Amino acid sequence: MFLVIGATASVGRETVRLLLQAGEKVVAVTRDPAAVLPDGAQVATGDPSRPDTLTTVPDGVDAVLLSPRASASTVEHPADHRRFADEFRAVEEAVRRSGLRWTLLRCADFAANAPAWAPQIRATGVVRGAYGDAVTSPIHQRDIAEMAVRALTDREHAVHAGRTCLLTGPQSPDQRDKVRVIGEAIGRELSFQELAPAQVPQAMPAQGLAEDIPDRLLGSLADYANKPGPSTDTVERLLGRPALPFAAWAAENSAAFVSSVRS
Repeated sequence: MFLVIGATASVGRETVRLLLQAGEKVVAVTRDPAAVLPDGAQVATGDPSRPDTLTTVPDGVDAVLLSPRASASTVEHPADHRRFADEFRAVEEAVRRSGLRWTLLRCADFAANAPAWAPQIRATGVVRGAYGDAVTSPIHQRDIAEMAVRALTDREHAVHAGRTCLLTGPQSPDQRDKVRVIGEAIGRELSFQELAPAQVPQAMPAQGLAEDIPDRLLGSLADYANKPGPSTDTVERLLGRPALPFAAWAAENSAAFVSSVRS
């Protein structure tokens, strides 16, 4: 039986789905009693930061996926504000000190961050942002989830135990390239309009993002405009298939960028 903490986020949800597909028993932890999770998952409601609230977690859990907003590539490839990397590092140190077998998946730019642009794309077809030249290697959440499942289900603990894996996508587009690829996925010509960094945070909270996300993104993008973010072949080496490109993610999620109102 596997416990997935952060089960409603993109990686956690995909990990739950893949574990169930493989015939495993899964307990999905969420703070939201109304959360809809894949059929077959046992839902445990509560706040993971307050273990006393997790009253429905059964005994007999074999392994846990802890999926905080952490374990980022910036731990080994500095970018962004240092305080964020320090937060990531603190989570990793807590895991190492737990006394349990562990695997750390440090991820680069998530392809699933792109819906932050969706309101602008649906409304105007123009993405207004800073650091259009910033180069990253966005990773599909399915690749992260498959890596997580591989580590969780390795009963011999020979594949990933005690390892740190840096996961990225197979290609390194800049922001303009990503907007273009989304446009190809939805059959619409899109463009990227460069803004001064100070102008960007004013719009981002209105797009449903957490308050600290603008600082995180802008700090990273400023660095990646000067030096491309990391790129690895870890996914291909360990999964035995190429990592999924950003174009695959855009095609699968094209509906998020298309208005339901037609003129």
